[in-house]
Amino acid sequence: MSRPTKTATKRCVGWFNFKKLRRDSPSDDRKVLLVVVSLIAAVTFQAGVNPPGGVWQGGDGLGEAVYTSQEIAFCFFLISNTWALSTCILVIAYLTCKVTFHFEILVATALMMITYASAVFAVTPSEKVRFRYLLIAAALPFLMRFMRHIYKKYYSGESKSQTESQEGGGEKNGQAGDEQV
Repeated sequence: MSRPTKTATKRCVGWFNFKKLRRDSPSDDRKVLLVVVSLIAAVTFQAGVNPPGGVWQGGDGLGEAVYTSQEIAFCFFLISNTWALSTCILVIAYLTCKVTFHFEILVATALMMITYASAVFAVTPSEKVRFRYLLIAAALPFLMRFMRHIYKKYYSGESKSQTESQEGGGEKNGQAGDEQV
């Protein structure tokens, strides 16, 4: 496959520029994203608390999820659902970053994650699912964001400072050839 041309890339980037196309402002986009992410978080939370197929009401597996009889499918469901919920919580935390009650929102989302974990542990027999996979799925969005931050800070910063020093050449304080006394 050939690489896209620079004009195609500029056109694509320009499409996302809300001023040129009179699109919604970033504030409006933020509100829409917050609503969508909150809905996804609610659905994933509910799916974890009340798993597909419900729970056994009697017999040997009293209180366990019916879906655990299909071990691989249930494990895939739990990992995907936990990853989606963690990602939503991360996005909610970023979108509410400079809101008045940001700390309270963080506490509430942390408690929601604890409630989700306790519900999942209550309906899942320990021999059916390795809980370390769920912990990895819960931590993965945060780790990915942290790694991206580290990469941008150390690797992108180095190339930027190298570019600035190369462009600056022999200039001092923005004036080439002038020396300060």
